[in-house]
Formats: sequence, structure tokens, C-alpha cells
Amino acid sequence: MKKFLLGLAAGFVLAGLASVVAFFALARIGEKRPSVPDGATLVWKLSGEVPESAPPSIPLPMFESRSALTVHETWDALRKAEVDGRIKALVVEPVSVSAGWAKIQELREAIVRFKRSGKPVYAHLRTPQTKDYYIASAADKIYLTPEDFLYVKGLRAEVSYYKRTLDKVGVEFEVEYAGRYKDGMDTLVRDGMTAETREVITALVDGLFGHWVETVAAGRKKTPEQIRAAVDQGPILSGAAAIAGLIDGLKFEDEVFDEVKERLKQDKLHKFSLRDYSHVPASSVGLAGKSTVALVIGQGEITRGDDIAGTDDDGIRSASFVRMLRQVEEDASIKGAILRIDSPGGDAIASEEILHQVKRLSKKKPMVISMSDVAASGGYYIAMTGDPVVAYRNTIAGSIGVYFGKLNARALHDKLGVRTEVIERGRNAGIDSIVTPVDEQGRRKLKDGVEATYRAFLSRVADGRKKKVEEIEPLAQGRVYLGSKARDIGLVDEIGGLDRAIELMKGRLKIDAKEHLRLTVYPRRKSVLDQIFGSPEDLLAEMAQSRLRAMLSGLGVPYRDPATWGRGAIMAIAPYSLRIE
Repeated sequence: MKKFLLGLAAGFVLAGLASVVAFFALARIGEKRPSVPDGATLVWKLSGEVPESAPPSIPLPMFESRSALTVHETWDALRKAEVDGRIKALVVEPVSVSAGWAKIQELREAIVRFKRSGKPVYAHLRTPQTKDYYIASAADKIYLTPEDFLYVKGLRAEVSYYKRTLDKVGVEFEVEYAGRYKDGMDTLVRDGMTAETREVITALVDGLFGHWVETVAAGRKKTPEQIRAAVDQGPILSGAAAIAGLIDGLKFEDEVFDEVKERLKQDKLHKFSLRDYSHVPASSVGLAGKSTVALVIGQGEITRGDDIAGTDDDGIRSASFVRMLRQVEEDASIKGAILRIDSPGGDAIASEEILHQVKRLSKKKPMVISMSDVAASGGYYIAMTGDPVVAYRNTIAGSIGVYFGKLNARALHDKLGVRTEVIERGRNAGIDSIVTPVDEQGRRKLKDGVEATYRAFLSRVADGRKKKVEEIEPLAQGRVYLGSKARDIGLVDEIGGLDRAIELMKGRLKIDAKEHLRLTVYPRRKSVLDQIFGSPEDLLAEMAQSRLRAMLSGLGVPYRDPATWGRGAIMAIAPYSLRIE
């Protein structure tokens, strides 16, 4: 009865919400897209995350104005603005950008490409952090709010370890690894970094910081030594930043727009938001393509199963993703596919299912792999089709290795006075029990399984990279690399972003390099009605899981789908939750 009443109440609430959403959706039918004024200045307010997959569409003004543009939407908008004669300038305002290093490289390159049109680019900053300033350094002019400061002080990586905490509460994780760098559960089973972990993270920080320094130095026409010296003085007060040439002056936002107006010799500045401009059709600026190519986005952790509508916002569900790939395969209007990966990996079996279907698609239609922030472990695994692989210099790639992890809460149960009695039939029936530690024979069984999965991983990579297993194994062992290093050692083919992936696709389709492609993004953007009219229990579970994921990510603890742990899955996933800021 209780469940019935809760379900009834949830139904009424969701029905009411659906009615409100439907009202606004109907109100927008027939609504004209905003027209772009001649002589417009494009205003790009950039903050927070920049997703690969579009979040659900909610036709409510307060939500639409806050939803983030995806990487592709931003890239496409700036590509159109570059050739649109109505657009005369760009003002970018990055604030607390938290996208990964590969994504912000794509965004910055889009600004650089826009500048080649000869149109001026201005950046206005408010307490800019390292990533904000990196993006702004592509602008012709950078202005900072007076009495503010550059919160630029270098990069750091922090990894927290929780073994002592878990010991205190009586929880233990029993783990078997394949690959000496595969430290995916170390934050829960060790007190600190291993030598291998320190080696890898040091290489990542050095590589990212080196790229940041070189890029900013080129943008500001300084030497790398001058930029390094300035960073060592950070955070930097606004006046000192201006004297050092890191910015061009101190101005409030309205004063920056006044300068743009004077530069364009206009009586009134015609501001037009990048969000609104993203809805301008490519055909209106002469960029309509004849050939349609699918941009298939795989974003998030890889797990088994299905979801409500296509691909889960927080991960790649194997059944949904495979179904989507089949749709692309069977659609005769789609001539090729770019697989865009932003994933740390996940369930090894789910990764194998996805790779199988990606290979099927690759045999039917030309394919190019484009790696985003992360294409590690299972995320790297699903890229091994044998097709060209493009990664950014700052992509985190590789992590060719696997592990099995199991929770042992026996000591916690003892502390709480919980008594669990077990009746088993089968020598290893309790191998995944949370109240029974793994015995010696069970551990050998797990180790054999992990090793077999690792060997299969090596084989798939060797096939995809057209090398021998003996050549891949020294590069594997669970180690992660920046894209630049991955290219040097043969784990990816080229350094580049969406532009380069499209160039390669044109070559594979044997069409003229000047011809434009029509990109169709998969998965399609969900509507909020897709979620509302799904199971209320599924919707609530998804919300709770999303909040838990965010909380653990903030602590640096790797989140794993509870259903995956319940099956005792072997995982092909990148080590820990690592942010380098």
C-alpha cells in the first residue's frame, strides 16, 4: 500500500511537471529563430563543464538559458560565425571553466580559427583561473576587471587515499590487478602513491603544464621563460598582470564593449549570444554539406544494460549504445561515422560488446576515431577498430589493463553486531560475498580471470593498431599517457580535434577537401518528456546516482555503478578520479 501511494503521488507530480513542460513546448512551436543583425558582435559566456553529449532539452526559459553548449555545438557555431558576413567580432568571457584539458584545447583552437577570418577577438576576465586564461590567451585583447587578479599559479594534481578511513569502519576492498600501473583502486586499498603512480601523474602534470606555458607564451608574444616566471608569482594582482603584459588593460565589461564598438565604428553595438547563434542553420551561411556523417558520442563510464532513452547522461550503457550503432549502420543516408570518445572505461564485458558492434559499423561505413578528454582503458578499448585514431595533445589515453575489486565488509558487520549465516553449494559460491573474504583458491581463480581479460585486451589493441602483442605489452601495464606521447609510441595516429577528424573522413569518403559534411549527432538530444514518462523509479534512481557520482568525484573517489559491483565484474577503467588544475 505504501509503495502504491508513493507511486501515485509521484505520478501526480510528474504529470503536473509534464503539463508545464508541454505548455512551454507548444508555445515555442512556430516561434521564429532570432535573426542575426548585420554587424553583430558574438558574445560567448563560457563557464562550468562543456559536455560532449547534449543534456536533456527542457523547454523552460530558466533552464534553456543555463544549459551548457556541447563541444560540437560550440565548434559548429564558431565555424559558422567565421564565414558569416553579419558577424564582425567575438567577445569571449570564460569564468571558472571546468572542462578537461583536451576540450579546452578544442575551444581555444576554434577561437584561433575564427581569428583567421580577420575579425577581432576580445576576452574579458573576472578572477580567471588557469583554464580561463588559457582560453583567453587566443584573443587579440585581454582585459581584466579593475582591482581583480589573475588566479593563475600553475598546476597541481591531488589524489586522496582512504584505506585508513575504511580500516576504522571495518571495510576492505580485495583487488586483483593485471598491469603494474593499473592502480584503479589504490585510493581505497593503499595509504599513498606507488612509485608507478607518482611516475605517471608527474608525467601528466609536466606535459600539461609545458603545453600551457608554450601556448600562452605564443598567444601573448612572450617567451616560455617569461610565462613560467610570471606563474611563479601567482596569483597575480591586476596591476602587476598588466605591467607583465599578461593582459592588455583593466576594464569593466561595458568598457570592453565600448572599445569593440569603436573598433567596428558603430553607433550602437549589436550583441548576439553564441547560444542563440548556435541555432542558426549552416545552410544560411553556405556550409550545408551534401554527405551526411554520424558523429557518435560515447561519454562517461561504460556499464552493461539499458536506459530510458538512448545513452545515459552519466555514462555509456552497452545495450543502448549497441542499438544506437545499429541505427547508424542501417541508415542508408549516413555515409560514414566519427566515433567521439570521452570515457575512462568501465565494465570489460560491456566494452567488448561495444567494440564488436563498432567493428561491424566500421566494415559497412568509413570510420574515424576522435578522442576527447579521456579515452582510457575500456574507453581506449572501444576505439580499437583499426581505423585512424585522432587525439588531442592533452587527451589522457591508454591505461591498457584490468582489475577485479570486491567489497569485504565483514569487520563492519561485526562492529554493528550483524550476524550473517551462509549456506553454500559450490567451492567458490561465496567468491563475491561482501561478508566472506576471498580464500587462496578463490584469489587464484580471480587472478586467472583478470589475466585472461588482460590478454584479450592486449590482443584487441594489437589488432586495432596493426602490431604484435609483444609490441603492445611494454606500452600497456595499465599506464596512461597524454595524447602527444601516445602518438609518439603508436597508440594513436594523429594529434588533432574535430577539424582533423573531418579532414580524414573526407579522405576516406573520397570527396573534395573543400566540400562540407553534414554532421548528425548521436545520441539525439533527449527531451525531458522522455525521462518524465519513463519509470518514476528509474528517474529517481538516476537522480540519486548522479548526486552520488558528483559527491564522490569531488572527493577524488572513483564511482562505480552499484549493479556492476553486484555482478563482481572485471573492470577496464582508468585509475582514480584525477583532475589536474
